[in-house]
Amino acid sequence: MRHIPVLVEEVVESLQLRSGMIIVDCTLGDGGHSERILQKIQPNGVLIGIDADIVSLDRAKKNLDKYDSKKIFINENFVNLEQILQKNKINKADGILMDFGWSSPQFSERGRGFSFNLDEVLDMRYDAKNDGKTAKDIVNNYSEKDLEILLRKYGEEKNSKRIALEIVKKRKTKEIVTTNDLVEIVMKINKKGKAKIHPATRVFQAIRMEVNNELEVIKKVLPDAVESLSVGGRLAIITFHSLEDSIVKHYFKSQSDKSIKIINKKPITGSVEELQNNPRSRSAKLRVVEKI
Repeated sequence: MRHIPVLVEEVVESLQLRSGMIIVDCTLGDGGHSERILQKIQPNGVLIGIDADIVSLDRAKKNLDKYDSKKIFINENFVNLEQILQKNKINKADGILMDFGWSSPQFSERGRGFSFNLDEVLDMRYDAKNDGKTAKDIVNNYSEKDLEILLRKYGEEKNSKRIALEIVKKRKTKEIVTTNDLVEIVMKINKKGKAKIHPATRVFQAIRMEVNNELEVIKKVLPDAVESLSVGGRLAIITFHSLEDSIVKHYFKSQSDKSIKIINKKPITGSVEELQNNPRSRSAKLRVVEKI
């Protein structure tokens, strides 16, 4: 299954793509956005595609192989954007894209415990080579209070206190190892009703964000991204979570008329047609700035 990217045409339009541009896709995934980017910047453009997930990177290489423009694929976390560009002798980029959503294959085909629909070991590391903490470490070692704060802050989970207590009770008798173990705990508190999302969605989201330190990565990379743009170059960022969007929004506002010009004061969202065809896009927000 190939991931369906969101707001593709909006990204293309916002980046003002043309032949010969140097564009960085910081979250390459399966290459959905980059495919449209390459169509616009070929034949003399350069695409730098970054992804911490080697499986995603290999899939993107195959998907984008037919395009003539120069392609540089980097298996690394985009938090190291500045060093990545320096290492590849890229002085400045004409456009940078960051999509903070996770691709469907990463949830369903990686075997790392991202999905509550599959019984897998609780890992959730974006980069499997990373020796950092896993989801299993978090649910078995965090204090009840820390779990509660984590689920409330990152997952906006209304039953965070009760779920944290249930996790701690469960792990006293048996280590929590698999996604099914965690789902079983959550389902004791969050009953499956008429809600559009699975009862464990917010819990899995919160733990995934903690494992990968996602919000801190965003805070760190934003200044580097602006610095890496040529004058007139554009930075386009797609968020899916209110905390992500808040970080991006406030950073852009703090730098407005200093180093950047805000292109869209209100975030761009999906069209009615896209929302119907790709439910994932319902929470996607695109913000764009231009280097001055």
